[in-house]
Amino acid sequence: MTANDLQDLSQALSESEKCFRAVLETAVNAIIVMGEDRRIRLVNPAAEVMFGYRKEEMVGENVKMLMPAPYRQEHDGYVGNYVGGGRPKIIGIGREVVARHKDGSTFPIHLSVGEADLAEGKLFTGIILDLSEKKRLERALLDVSEEEQRRIGRDLHDDVCQQLAGIGCLVKVLQQQCQGENGSLAESLAEVEKLVRDTNARARELARGLVPVVLESEGLRAALAELASSSSHLFSVDCHLIAAEDAGSSISDPQILVHLFRIAQEAIRNAVSHGRAQIVELRLDGRDELITLTVSDDGDGTNPEQLESGSGSGMGLITMEHRAKMMCGRLHIDIREGGGMAIRCEVPLK
Repeated sequence: MTANDLQDLSQALSESEKCFRAVLETAVNAIIVMGEDRRIRLVNPAAEVMFGYRKEEMVGENVKMLMPAPYRQEHDGYVGNYVGGGRPKIIGIGREVVARHKDGSTFPIHLSVGEADLAEGKLFTGIILDLSEKKRLERALLDVSEEEQRRIGRDLHDDVCQQLAGIGCLVKVLQQQCQGENGSLAESLAEVEKLVRDTNARARELARGLVPVVLESEGLRAALAELASSSSHLFSVDCHLIAAEDAGSSISDPQILVHLFRIAQEAIRNAVSHGRAQIVELRLDGRDELITLTVSDDGDGTNPEQLESGSGSGMGLITMEHRAKMMCGRLHIDIREGGGMAIRCEVPLK
C-alpha cells in the first residue's frame, strides 16, 4: 500500500468519523451504546437532555442507573442470559418500557435495541423515544371515555332503574287488585312483577359496574369484591376474590385504581363471553414495590389473538395492555394446558 493509499484511507476514516459524530450529535432521539459488561460506552446530547445526566456521569456506569425498580434488578440477569444464548426480549424488536430520570422521576419510553459483534464482544445500541406527551394525550382520551361511562351509569341508575321500579309498583298494585277476582291474571301479573324486579336488579348491577363508587370510597379491594359478587349474579358463574385485607391499600393514584378495576372487569367479561368459564378467580397481591392483579378462569383457554381482535368484547387485549402501559406496568397472558386462562397485570407502585 502506497503512501497515497494510506493518506486516502486516513482521510476516508476521518470523514466517516465526522459523519458518525454529526449523526450522533444531531439525532433528535436519545442514543446510548453499551457493552456486554452493561456499562455505557457512548451517549449523545439528546440522551443527556432526556435523562438529566451529563455525559461524564453516564459513561462507564451500568446502564441500569437509567431504570427504576424493579426493572433495574432484572436487567443484568437478562443481558447475561441473552449473551449466554438465551432468547432476546427486546433486541431487534423494540418495546415500551419505563425509564428513570436523574431526579428519580420515571417516564415512559420506546426502546429499540440493536447489536453488533465486535472482536472484543457484543455492542448494544439503544435508540430511545420519550413517550410522555403521547401518554398524556392517551390518558386524556381515557379520562373522556371514563367520564362517558360514568354518565351512562348515572343515567341508567337514576332514570331507567327508577322507571323500572315504578313499573314494578304499578304491576304489584294491579296484581293485588285482581287477586280475588281473576286468579290466573293475578298470577301472570305476579310473574311480570318478578321479571321487572329482576331486570331492575340487573340494571343496577350494570350501573354499579359503569360507576364504581366503592372504588373511590373504600378502595380497590372492596371494589373488586363487589365486582366479583355482581359478576356472579350477572353471568351466573362462581366469581370470587382472594386478597389480604390491606391489599391495594398502598395505591394512592386514583387513575391506577380505575385502570386496574377496568382490567379486572374486562378480563371477567372475556372469561365468560369467550372462554365460557364457570369459575373466575380474582387475586390481588402487593409485595415490595409491586402490585399484582390476576384474573384466572376454568374456561376453554381463549386464543389471545381472539382477544386482541376485540371480537365480541368491549375492550379486548389491546386496551387491557394499553391500560397496563398507562400505569407503567406489564400485562401477561397465560393459557393453561388443562384449560383456562390467567391474565396478570403487574404495576410498580412508585
